[in-house]
Amino acid sequence: MKLIVLHGPNLGRLGQREPGVYGSGTLAQINERLQELGAELDVELECRQSDVEGELVGWIGQAAAEGFSGILINPAAYTHTSVALRDALSGAGIPAVEVHLSNTHAREAFRHNSLTVPVCVGQVLGFGAESYAIGLRGLLSHLRSTQQV
Repeated sequence: MKLIVLHGPNLGRLGQREPGVYGSGTLAQINERLQELGAELDVELECRQSDVEGELVGWIGQAAAEGFSGILINPAAYTHTSVALRDALSGAGIPAVEVHLSNTHAREAFRHNSLTVPVCVGQVLGFGAESYAIGLRGLLSHLRSTQQV
């Protein structure tokens, strides 16, 4: 089984950008850990990051055609602003899980609302890089329980 992992804007700067909020780990380290976990769980992962909304929308729209069974996504700031990402996830034809490094509900009020989570099967937030691992396990559990694998 193949899953796509999508990282949204500014996540390429992890480790440099606001370490008090996002931790000191880098995106490369998160991806490496995900690849290790994927191997343990017998899942192929492809990780991509973009600061460009349209690129993320395109990847979501092509995910099923590229053979992906599900999407693990950290939409980052687009979580709260992007109807385009929401619509792409809604129409993707495969399930998605939204993840965030920080607890968005403990931050600024504008971060409390996710436009994307209503079209996802679940959301994990506030556990730092571990949010990705929890989200991956949750997505796999969902796929297996609904026999989409």
